[in-house]
Amino acid sequence: MKKYWVYFFPFLIVVLMLAGCGAKTEEEVIKDLQKKAETLEGYKMQAKMKLTMGTDPQEYEVEIWHNRPDYYRVNMKNAKREQSQMILKNKEGVFVLTPALKKSFKFQSEWPNNSSQPYLYESLVKDVIEDKDAKMTETKEHYVFEAKTRYQYNKMMPIQEITFDKKSLAPVQVKIMDQDRNVMLAVEFSDTKFNTSFDEGSFDLNRNMTSTEIEMPVTTVNEEMDHSFTIKIPTAEIPGTTLVDEEEISTANGIRIVMTYDGEKSFTLMQEKVNVLETSSMTPTLIDGDPVDLGFTIGALTERSIIWTDGFVEYMIASNDLTKEEMVMLAKSMQGTISK
Repeated sequence: MKKYWVYFFPFLIVVLMLAGCGAKTEEEVIKDLQKKAETLEGYKMQAKMKLTMGTDPQEYEVEIWHNRPDYYRVNMKNAKREQSQMILKNKEGVFVLTPALKKSFKFQSEWPNNSSQPYLYESLVKDVIEDKDAKMTETKEHYVFEAKTRYQYNKMMPIQEITFDKKSLAPVQVKIMDQDRNVMLAVEFSDTKFNTSFDEGSFDLNRNMTSTEIEMPVTTVNEEMDHSFTIKIPTAEIPGTTLVDEEEISTANGIRIVMTYDGEKSFTLMQEKVNVLETSSMTPTLIDGDPVDLGFTIGALTERSIIWTDGFVEYMIASNDLTKEEMVMLAKSMQGTISK
């Protein structure tokens, strides 16, 4: 019996060690993610974002900076169009910068806390925490969560799959899906640096406007301004609402197209070429609303309107009847074209 115990004892030690090193439960992983998000001093991340909702898939390079507690800088660049936009949050407020037009908007907004943000680490962690039905699967290197999104104005993308690295808990990939589980938006993170430091002007409005202007080639601006104006129409439909009038108005920039849609939920759609300002506007346009990600650009959403630019054309949908969700849906669907 003594001899048998001598052989069995080492095996028992190995079994006990393996039991102590077992896989973490879903609750334990969520607690680790929450602790990580709450204790981070800041981070820098690089990502590629691909939007497949429209007829022409859009790809963006995204650079994300966050400095605790609530400074943010999200720079989104469409390499194909050589254009960029930036969401900036500092002690003065929330801003959206469009360097190519040398314009900026200032928002009275709770961004980024009021909705899912697929490129912000703490927002992804919050999505997992707040969904009590979130499910985790585990691979050799990753934790993968399926959770509900928290989009305020886009109910067409209710599901997301978020992948975290096991060792660092850094985000690896996010897939935003529709109800049929088709991937509509994907974000792939290529580089994450936690607890990075920033200099004093990293989140300054004027500094960021100037630095991103330099990235925009002057030849591209001039070429775009010389191109003809292509009129766009929404492909999404509002039941019982139809186009009843189209008016062309001459302006200093060329023409303004005003389309009137009538029905139970009437609205007006305006679009026109916009001027590139001679110098950057140091006084941002104040918007009582929220920045909203339309995929191809960042819009300004208020109670009664949504404004956005695509290329060098500005669009606005105004209505007393449409909900915010319906205005966002129409703006996202601006794919159809009419040449002018």
